[in-house]
Amino acid sequence: MTRHLDRDMDRLHRDILSLCTRVEEMIDNAALALCKGRAHLADQVAEDDKHVDQQEVMIEEECLKMLALHHPVAVDLRRIATVVKVNNDLERIADLAVNIAERASGVCEYPDFVIPEGVDAMVASVTRMVRSALDAFVNLETFAARAVIGMDDEVDEMNSLLIARLTEIMQRDSHLVVPSLHCFSAIRHLERIADLATNIAEDSIYLVDGDIVRHRCVVENIETTPNS
Repeated sequence: MTRHLDRDMDRLHRDILSLCTRVEEMIDNAALALCKGRAHLADQVAEDDKHVDQQEVMIEEECLKMLALHHPVAVDLRRIATVVKVNNDLERIADLAVNIAERASGVCEYPDFVIPEGVDAMVASVTRMVRSALDAFVNLETFAARAVIGMDDEVDEMNSLLIARLTEIMQRDSHLVVPSLHCFSAIRHLERIADLATNIAEDSIYLVDGDIVRHRCVVENIETTPNS
């Protein structure tokens, strides 16, 4: 039984790695479409999403079969449970990449619109978060995972600053309202990708330590708040 479980775990590891690679490529192409005006990449992102959907379903089915056949325990059970969650987060990230690519196509229809300063930096930070979170998951590195969690506040701040800049642009020039709204939406999708990267980092910590860190700061704040 152990030999068969090890074989299936190896195959599951390869499959989730393949999904990670495809989703990273989708983020890169969506970012190029938005920041560099390469609208033709939007079609590629949409096409890749179809494959991601298929892979996501296949990986989930693999996990369910392994749970039913092998009844894993301890770290093997945590590994499968974590893959199920990361698999779902990757599919959601892919959907957000499609949304960004679609918004980028809308921006490209307005050649007079200039992508605000700071979008490139936000894209770089979000991309780094995703890659670092996936590396932490694959390499079982909790230190790297905690670093990703710490980066989320930085991205949230970038999101707020860029929304303020886009609001100013729309107030200043009514002709740029539509492309500004497209860009606004793309930025919000980027911020959501950062949240999902944080989820993956938190799940990586659970995989290694068996420690659930989600919502911990909220729980701690509730516990330390004096009764009124």
